[in-house]
Amino acid sequence: MLMLSEDDTGNEDYVLRIRNADTGEWLADTIERVYGGAVWVDNERLLYAVRDDAFRPRWVKVHVLGSDPVDDPVVYEEAHEGFFVSPGRMLSGEYVYIHGSDHDTSEVRVARTDDQDLEFTLITARDQGVEYYPEHHGDRFLIRTNLDAVDFRIVEAPVASPGREHWTDVIPHESGRLIEGFIPFSQHLVRLVLQDALPRIVIRSLADGSEQTLAFDEEAYSLGIQSGYEQDTTDLRFTYSSMSTPQRTYDIDLATGERTLRKEQVIPSGHDPSHYVVRRTHATSHDGETVPVTILHHKDTPVDGSAPAVLYGYGAYGYSMPAGFSPHRFSVVDRGFVYALAHIRGGSDKGYAWYADGSQHDRPNTHHDFIAAGEHLVSEGYTSTGRIACHGRSAGGLLVGAVANMRPDLWGLVMGDVPFVDALNTMSDTGLPLTPPEWPLWGNPLEDEAAYETIAGYSPYDNIAEVPYPPFFVTAGVSDPRVTYWEAAKWVARLRATMTNDAPVLFHVNVDAGHFGDAGRFGHLKEDAARIAFLLHVLG
Repeated sequence: MLMLSEDDTGNEDYVLRIRNADTGEWLADTIERVYGGAVWVDNERLLYAVRDDAFRPRWVKVHVLGSDPVDDPVVYEEAHEGFFVSPGRMLSGEYVYIHGSDHDTSEVRVARTDDQDLEFTLITARDQGVEYYPEHHGDRFLIRTNLDAVDFRIVEAPVASPGREHWTDVIPHESGRLIEGFIPFSQHLVRLVLQDALPRIVIRSLADGSEQTLAFDEEAYSLGIQSGYEQDTTDLRFTYSSMSTPQRTYDIDLATGERTLRKEQVIPSGHDPSHYVVRRTHATSHDGETVPVTILHHKDTPVDGSAPAVLYGYGAYGYSMPAGFSPHRFSVVDRGFVYALAHIRGGSDKGYAWYADGSQHDRPNTHHDFIAAGEHLVSEGYTSTGRIACHGRSAGGLLVGAVANMRPDLWGLVMGDVPFVDALNTMSDTGLPLTPPEWPLWGNPLEDEAAYETIAGYSPYDNIAEVPYPPFFVTAGVSDPRVTYWEAAKWVARLRATMTNDAPVLFHVNVDAGHFGDAGRFGHLKEDAARIAFLLHVLG
């Protein structure tokens, strides 16, 4: 049987369908309003999450093939409006789980896949600010947690008594070394760590505790690890890319260290990594913090201040900015642009404290870091003032909106995709899907006066001034449930009415798109092309 979920509008409301892989026939089982996908419990049962009227995943249900989905029983209901729930399956295949979380707290319930009643038991009760992510391994759970470990550690607990009072260290905490994820194979424990904006894959032998760290040659790069579907194996699949090197997929034998290249991303027009320069440098922010910046340019592009540049940033939710490969960048890099990534606070590029220093009342640090990155590009001769296009998406749209208000002279173009720019109003509207879950990141302006003042101080829509602004390129999606299209519409309208010059402010609303762009496979290429065309028109 093949289970799939489909969203053809971009509003993230999925329809789940099941197909017999042998006959090609679709089963009558069709489930609507599913949040994302589902997981198989066994050959007959599926576990899935359902949204409420506020578009928040609140219930987890179990479906038996051949039964009417209307009768699917609820196995868990989340009472807290700020918690989202989702099901999963552990690598051992012996447990499924229900994960509930907001942005800084999590809670997990587990059930054995051979339990016909599917009774879920709690690993340990939620505790504000504590996150934990368990995996099953023999007679124990291995758990990645930030309990007493700001950058996470890995602990173990007996299956029979997994509560936090029984947690003991397997991989101790190390400040500044963020454990982003791990995979427990039968004989090896693999973890992905991030330190000073560089990822590393560390392999531990469970037999003797010895470890090896995979080495790579480039100054900056991106890594990913994939568990597959078998726990009793010595094969790990991982991905590698850099800003100049297309993605490569490898298998590595954990016992011997032998690597096998399985696949390499093909660029139809041709690509030679040796034609490009990738550098990792550091900017100094307003408070003395050093901000990593990854730079890509063609080897023939002069570093004398004459080149235009694109500076991309995000800086939210603890997401690190991977220095990976993206084909569309070369449309501008091959035309003489410098392309840079700013690894600013609000992300976790330098550990979880890097995220905390860009959240809540410290949110403005993110904006200062980005400005420092732009000024650094100028001071190092990569570009010049007024020749930088700043680009951000979603929360990154808030970023570029804020820095446009703070330093309109620094930028030659502001590009905001589905931008979160009406921050104060949005974080005050409890009827929106993401508002209560996101208070831990942005603050709650309804109950915290300091949070209100902080958000009001940087909210892009609320801080537009009567000054000359650079040109803008702004996008929105009608079906977007995360950042509603009217945020961008209000922002654009106020910019046009308030700015004192006549720089163009282009606004494109895609009626077939949600938060992640056009729902079709190739729609994003049209969006990229439109943005690049305007970028070249303004700065090329």
